[in-house]
Amino acid sequence: MQLPFPSAEEPDEITREAGRKMFAGETDFVKGVVAMEGLPDPDRPEVCFAGRSNVGKSSLINALTGRKGLARASNTPGRTQEINFFTVGESHYLVDLPGYGYANAPVAVVEKWQRLLKNYLRGRVTLRRAFVLVDARHGIKSVDEEIMALLSSAAVTFQCVMTKTDKLKKGELDAVLAQVRVKLSKFASAYPEMVITSSEKGEGIETLRAIIAGID
Repeated sequence: MQLPFPSAEEPDEITREAGRKMFAGETDFVKGVVAMEGLPDPDRPEVCFAGRSNVGKSSLINALTGRKGLARASNTPGRTQEINFFTVGESHYLVDLPGYGYANAPVAVVEKWQRLLKNYLRGRVTLRRAFVLVDARHGIKSVDEEIMALLSSAAVTFQCVMTKTDKLKKGELDAVLAQVRVKLSKFASAYPEMVITSSEKGEGIETLRAIIAGID
Protein backbone atom coordinates (compact mmCIF):
# COMPACT_ATOMS: atom_id res chain seq x y z
CA MET A 1 0.00 0.00 0.00
CA GLN A 2 1.28 3.46 -0.89
CA LEU A 3 2.18 5.46 2.20
CA PRO A 4 0.82 8.99 2.48
CA PHE A 5 3.52 11.60 1.89
CA PRO A 6 6.08 9.21 0.39
CA SER A 7 9.71 10.21 -0.02
CA ALA A 8 10.35 11.94 -3.34
CA GLU A 9 11.97 9.60 -5.83
CA GLU A 10 15.42 10.30 -7.14
CA PRO A 11 15.26 12.43 -10.30
CA ASP A 12 15.72 10.91 -13.73
CA GLU A 13 18.69 11.93 -15.84
CA ILE A 14 16.94 14.89 -17.49
CA THR A 15 15.57 16.47 -14.31
CA ARG A 16 18.81 15.78 -12.43
CA GLU A 17 20.74 17.62 -15.13
CA ALA A 18 18.28 20.53 -15.00
CA GLY A 19 18.87 20.84 -11.28
CA ARG A 20 22.62 20.56 -11.66
CA LYS A 21 22.68 23.29 -14.32
CA MET A 22 20.55 25.65 -12.26
CA PHE A 23 22.76 25.39 -9.20
CA ALA A 24 26.02 25.28 -11.17
CA GLY A 25 25.41 28.90 -12.19
CA GLU A 26 25.98 31.99 -10.11
CA THR A 27 24.25 32.08 -6.74
CA ASP A 28 24.52 35.50 -5.18
CA PHE A 29 23.21 37.24 -2.08
CA VAL A 30 20.81 40.01 -3.10
CA LYS A 31 19.70 41.61 0.15
CA GLY A 32 18.35 41.10 3.64
CA VAL A 33 14.84 42.46 4.09
CA VAL A 34 13.31 43.73 7.35
CA ALA A 35 10.15 45.35 5.90
CA MET A 36 7.81 44.60 3.01
CA GLU A 37 8.81 47.73 1.11
CA GLY A 38 12.36 46.39 0.95
CA LEU A 39 11.45 43.25 -1.01
CA PRO A 40 13.12 42.81 -4.41
CA ASP A 41 10.94 43.25 -7.48
CA PRO A 42 8.71 40.19 -8.00
CA ASP A 43 10.26 39.51 -11.38
CA ARG A 44 10.97 35.78 -11.06
CA PRO A 45 9.59 32.71 -9.28
CA GLU A 46 10.92 32.09 -5.80
CA VAL A 47 11.02 29.35 -3.20
CA CYS A 48 11.57 29.90 0.50
CA PHE A 49 13.10 27.81 3.26
CA ALA A 50 11.65 27.82 6.77
CA GLY A 51 12.62 25.85 9.84
CA ARG A 52 13.22 25.89 13.57
CA SER A 53 16.47 27.25 14.87
CA ASN A 54 19.25 24.65 14.57
CA VAL A 55 17.31 22.54 12.06
CA GLY A 56 20.20 22.69 9.60
CA LYS A 57 18.76 25.27 7.21
CA SER A 58 22.03 27.08 6.50
CA SER A 59 23.82 23.79 5.93
CA LEU A 60 21.13 22.66 3.48
CA ILE A 61 21.20 25.91 1.50
CA ASN A 62 24.99 25.77 1.36
CA ALA A 63 24.87 22.14 0.19
CA LEU A 64 22.32 22.97 -2.51
CA THR A 65 24.36 25.84 -3.87
CA GLY A 66 27.76 24.24 -3.35
CA ARG A 67 28.95 27.32 -1.48
CA LYS A 68 29.87 26.71 2.15
CA GLY A 69 29.57 30.30 3.33
CA LEU A 70 26.52 31.46 1.38
CA ALA A 71 24.02 31.06 4.22
CA ARG A 72 25.41 31.68 7.68
CA ALA A 73 23.96 30.24 10.83
CA SER A 74 23.69 32.55 13.82
CA ASN A 75 25.11 31.21 17.07
CA THR A 76 22.29 32.94 18.90
CA PRO A 77 18.86 31.67 17.81
CA GLY A 78 16.54 34.52 16.94
CA ARG A 79 19.29 37.05 16.37
CA THR A 80 18.90 37.20 12.59
CA GLN A 81 15.52 38.71 11.81
CA GLU A 82 15.92 39.31 8.09
CA ILE A 83 14.41 37.60 5.08
CA ASN A 84 17.46 36.90 2.95
CA PHE A 85 17.19 36.76 -0.84
CA PHE A 86 19.61 34.94 -3.13
CA THR A 87 19.58 34.63 -6.91
CA VAL A 88 19.87 31.14 -8.36
CA GLY A 89 21.18 31.57 -11.89
CA GLU A 90 19.07 34.06 -13.82
CA SER A 91 15.73 32.40 -13.22
CA HIS A 92 14.81 32.11 -9.53
CA TYR A 93 15.09 33.61 -6.08
CA LEU A 94 15.97 31.39 -3.15
CA VAL A 95 14.65 32.91 0.08
CA ASP A 96 16.02 32.12 3.53
CA LEU A 97 13.53 32.87 6.31
CA PRO A 98 14.77 33.41 9.90
CA GLY A 99 14.69 30.40 12.17
CA TYR A 100 11.66 30.18 14.43
CA GLY A 101 10.99 28.55 17.77
CA TYR A 102 13.57 30.55 19.67
CA ALA A 103 13.03 31.64 23.26
CA ASN A 104 15.64 34.34 23.88
CA ALA A 105 14.63 37.07 21.44
CA PRO A 106 12.69 40.03 22.89
CA VAL A 107 8.91 39.78 22.53
CA ALA A 108 8.75 42.94 20.42
CA VAL A 109 11.34 41.53 18.02
CA VAL A 110 9.44 38.26 17.69
CA GLU A 111 6.16 40.07 17.03
CA LYS A 112 7.75 42.27 14.36
CA TRP A 113 9.25 39.27 12.63
CA GLN A 114 5.95 37.37 12.75
CA ARG A 115 4.14 40.30 11.12
CA LEU A 116 6.76 40.50 8.38
CA LEU A 117 6.60 36.77 7.80
CA LYS A 118 2.80 36.72 7.56
CA ASN A 119 2.77 39.68 5.18
CA TYR A 120 5.45 38.08 3.03
CA LEU A 121 3.72 34.71 2.83
CA ARG A 122 0.31 36.21 2.10
CA GLY A 123 1.39 38.95 -0.25
CA ARG A 124 4.30 37.65 -2.33
CA VAL A 125 2.75 36.72 -5.67
CA THR A 126 5.92 35.08 -7.01
CA LEU A 127 6.31 32.67 -4.07
CA ARG A 128 5.76 29.25 -5.59
CA ARG A 129 6.60 26.89 -2.74
CA ALA A 130 7.86 26.87 0.82
CA PHE A 131 10.18 24.15 2.00
CA VAL A 132 9.61 23.49 5.70
CA LEU A 133 12.63 21.80 7.25
CA VAL A 134 12.07 19.25 10.00
CA ASP A 135 14.89 17.79 12.09
CA ALA A 136 14.73 14.01 11.72
CA ARG A 137 15.87 13.59 15.33
CA HIS A 138 12.76 15.35 16.66
CA GLY A 139 9.98 15.14 14.07
CA ILE A 140 7.32 17.82 13.78
CA LYS A 141 6.95 19.97 16.89
CA SER A 142 4.22 22.45 17.81
CA VAL A 143 6.20 25.40 16.41
CA ASP A 144 6.47 23.55 13.07
CA GLU A 145 2.72 23.02 13.07
CA GLU A 146 2.25 26.76 13.64
CA ILE A 147 4.26 27.68 10.54
CA MET A 148 2.46 24.98 8.53
CA ALA A 149 -0.89 26.37 9.65
CA LEU A 150 0.24 29.86 8.63
CA LEU A 151 1.30 28.60 5.21
CA SER A 152 -2.01 26.81 4.75
CA SER A 153 -3.98 29.91 5.75
CA ALA A 154 -1.95 31.89 3.20
CA ALA A 155 -2.66 29.22 0.55
CA VAL A 156 1.07 28.64 0.07
CA THR A 157 2.04 25.11 -0.92
CA PHE A 158 4.73 23.77 1.39
CA GLN A 159 6.89 20.67 1.12
CA CYS A 160 8.42 18.94 4.12
CA VAL A 161 12.19 18.44 3.96
CA MET A 162 13.65 16.12 6.57
CA THR A 163 17.15 17.13 7.68
CA LYS A 164 19.97 15.37 9.55
CA THR A 165 18.66 11.93 8.58
CA ASP A 166 22.19 10.52 8.84
CA LYS A 167 21.92 10.89 12.62
CA LEU A 168 19.33 8.10 12.90
CA LYS A 169 19.22 4.38 12.23
CA LYS A 170 16.65 3.21 9.71
CA GLY A 171 14.16 1.97 12.30
CA GLU A 172 14.39 5.25 14.19
CA LEU A 173 13.92 7.25 11.01
CA ASP A 174 10.90 5.19 9.97
CA ALA A 175 9.25 5.92 13.34
CA VAL A 176 9.84 9.66 12.94
CA LEU A 177 8.53 9.62 9.37
CA ALA A 178 5.35 7.93 10.57
CA GLN A 179 4.81 10.79 13.05
CA VAL A 180 5.51 13.37 10.36
CA ARG A 181 3.03 11.80 7.94
CA VAL A 182 0.26 11.98 10.53
CA LYS A 183 0.99 15.65 11.25
CA LEU A 184 1.22 16.63 7.58
CA SER A 185 -2.17 15.07 6.83
CA LYS A 186 -3.82 17.92 8.77
CA PHE A 187 -2.75 20.57 6.27
CA ALA A 188 -4.40 21.11 2.91
CA SER A 189 -1.37 22.99 1.56
CA ALA A 190 1.10 20.19 2.29
CA TYR A 191 2.76 18.93 -0.89
CA PRO A 192 2.19 15.16 -1.14
CA GLU A 193 5.87 14.16 -1.08
CA MET A 194 8.66 14.59 1.46
CA VAL A 195 12.34 15.07 0.70
CA ILE A 196 14.79 13.09 2.82
CA THR A 197 18.13 14.87 3.16
CA SER A 198 21.49 14.85 4.88
CA SER A 199 23.63 17.88 4.13
CA GLU A 200 26.62 16.13 5.64
CA LYS A 201 26.28 13.02 3.45
CA GLY A 202 24.80 14.78 0.40
CA GLU A 203 21.64 12.66 0.51
CA GLY A 204 18.64 14.19 -1.23
CA ILE A 205 20.53 17.24 -2.51
CA GLU A 206 20.22 16.30 -6.19
CA THR A 207 16.55 15.51 -5.66
CA LEU A 208 15.85 18.89 -4.07
CA ARG A 209 17.80 20.71 -6.78
CA ALA A 210 15.71 18.96 -9.45
CA ILE A 211 12.47 19.84 -7.64
CA ILE A 212 13.40 23.53 -7.47
CA ALA A 213 14.50 23.57 -11.10
CA GLY A 214 11.07 22.24 -12.07
CA ILE A 215 9.18 25.03 -10.30
CA ASP A 216 8.20 27.98 -12.51
